[in-house]
Amino acid sequence: MRRIIAVGFALLFSIQSAAAQQRPVRVLLLHDMEGLSGQDDWRMMSFGYPEQYARARQLLTDDVNATIEGLVAGGATKIDVVDGHGSGNSEPDLLLDKMDKRAQMVYRDRPFDPYIDMQDPNVYDAVALVGMHAKPGSKGFLSHTYTGGMEFWMNGRSLSEPEIIGYSWGRVGVPVIYVAGDEVLRGDIAQSMPGIEFVATKRGTSASTAVLFPLDSVRANMRSAATRAVKKLATIKPTVLSTPVQAALHARPPASLAALDSVPGINYKDQTVSFTAPDFEHAYRGIVALVSVASQGAAIATMREALRLQPNNAELTRAIGEFRTNRWLDYESGRWTPPPVIPAEIQNAGKKFFGDR
Repeated sequence: MRRIIAVGFALLFSIQSAAAQQRPVRVLLLHDMEGLSGQDDWRMMSFGYPEQYARARQLLTDDVNATIEGLVAGGATKIDVVDGHGSGNSEPDLLLDKMDKRAQMVYRDRPFDPYIDMQDPNVYDAVALVGMHAKPGSKGFLSHTYTGGMEFWMNGRSLSEPEIIGYSWGRVGVPVIYVAGDEVLRGDIAQSMPGIEFVATKRGTSASTAVLFPLDSVRANMRSAATRAVKKLATIKPTVLSTPVQAALHARPPASLAALDSVPGINYKDQTVSFTAPDFEHAYRGIVALVSVASQGAAIATMREALRLQPNNAELTRAIGEFRTNRWLDYESGRWTPPPVIPAEIQNAGKKFFGDR
């Protein structure tokens, strides 16, 4: 009798395992570029440097393809890819003609933020991240969050981008299962994202330098780690942020939030603006709004510094001041009007948006 019961249990387990393997596993693969393998030059991240950027596009495509291969081997049945970088290229950073055909690029007919605008329930089962970097102050290669000079704080923690993505997807119960990037990043996410598969692509030694690892070895690690990540999907929990959220943006030089000092209703101290948000989405969008203020401070400070280094600094400074004054006077005198705002539906007509621009 025991043998019959044992055989019955074995058969039942086999049927359940087969059913589990046949269930669809839908994965969103989001890529950045600062944490790519084989890359230690900041110019490779920018569309404005065609020669360096072209090399980075190939490295990105190879890293993404290695990850796709591993995800498929682990049982992924659908893989969508979205651009989370924003190099300045209106086309995807990926070389689509060389991307593994078992995956497809996500696009929409209007701009969207892949960190916050894709998180609909029951669309994906897991998220994989490629080309990720460490957070500000970590000494990782090109370490930052969202953009240079910004620290995103939520509930007492300075966040890396994988953590932001994890909290965003945690709202709909979807876990991040795989991260490939700068080895320094491993320490940033060790406590907040336990159980994920992490692949070190290089080791940042400063914000502008890194020790590169052999490409063949890194890509092999990507394939095997992505396979393991899908196979153990059921054991990886979504990352959930407790609410309400104590949120803050801290500006690191040359960025600045000093313009908000003494503004009524603004909680400002030591280049930090803090506020309480009801949930992650409101916290994220509030911090991003503050980023634009801090970025303006950086732009003005660095422009002035760059002007001071020019031999004709006085002439350039005077010309800028005269232009600004005349613009104001022309408007007040009715000689100039700002160009009309073009409606978004007209600006975006016929365009495809693949994620960050």
